[in-house]
Amino acid sequence: MMQVRYRARVVALAMVTLVGAGGCAPDRQADPGGVGAGIAPVGSAEQVTGAGAATLPDRLTGSTSKPRSRKLQPKVAAEPTRTTKAPKTSSGRRQPSPTKANLTRCEQGEHQREVETYLARLGGFGTLTVDGRQTDADCAAIKKFQQRYDIRPAEGRAGPTTLDVAKRLATTDVKRCSAGSGTTFCVDLTRQTTWVMRDGKVVAKPTVTRTGMSGYATPAGTYKVNLRNLKEWSNPYEVWLPYWQRFNGGIGFHETTTYLHNAAIGSHGCVNLLHADAVRWWELGKVGSRVVLVGRRPGT
Repeated sequence: MMQVRYRARVVALAMVTLVGAGGCAPDRQADPGGVGAGIAPVGSAEQVTGAGAATLPDRLTGSTSKPRSRKLQPKVAAEPTRTTKAPKTSSGRRQPSPTKANLTRCEQGEHQREVETYLARLGGFGTLTVDGRQTDADCAAIKKFQQRYDIRPAEGRAGPTTLDVAKRLATTDVKRCSAGSGTTFCVDLTRQTTWVMRDGKVVAKPTVTRTGMSGYATPAGTYKVNLRNLKEWSNPYEVWLPYWQRFNGGIGFHETTTYLHNAAIGSHGCVNLLHADAVRWWELGKVGSRVVLVGRRPGT
């Protein structure tokens, strides 16, 4: 009799441990048609490619210890840069480099006019002149934009990554999200953007995200946050999921500490966020908050 009771307790403990494991899972049989569509099995989780670092800073873990294993981090696909020499003067000498009083001067990118156009539409990054010519004011605004959305390197050059992010944000239609009363987290899977609404008004403007990669598409639908944890540990992949807010089986919002703009990788269904956005989403959310996902990530 004692052995039976002991075995029953072991089985119960194992079930609790399994249910508590956070993660992101494939939508092999997803039904994007409505509430609860594509429920993914709990326990499957993000791996380092698109999830979070194998370690977290002490502010989250409260410890300096590392998980049992580390997986190889993907290479960062950063904004391309070019090295140019200062032009020669009529005397044949090189012009001096910008002085400390003029550090905003930077190279013009191949998408200068388009980036100027989208940043002017977004607003909040400074005064720009939409003429396709780089100026100190344009450079400062583009740098500020790159720093906000972690586009690397943040050198003020209007390259392809900067154009892609600016276009996605500027063309996001917040009205696509059917938000009612209370707090609603909105995700545009097609543009890979997310924002927050409260009582029908935008309280957190659209920002960038990265969702499930090919074979693990994040399913569209309407859900509710059903579990929150400041630092969820994923057993299958041995990674931390910071600022975890689960809303669909093993799928939820969380911070990623890999390079978000590496589009060649993705999550196993979760909605990856930059650190500042993950913190903000955590502050705005609670158990019961509505989550609306529309569209589908291209290529999935």
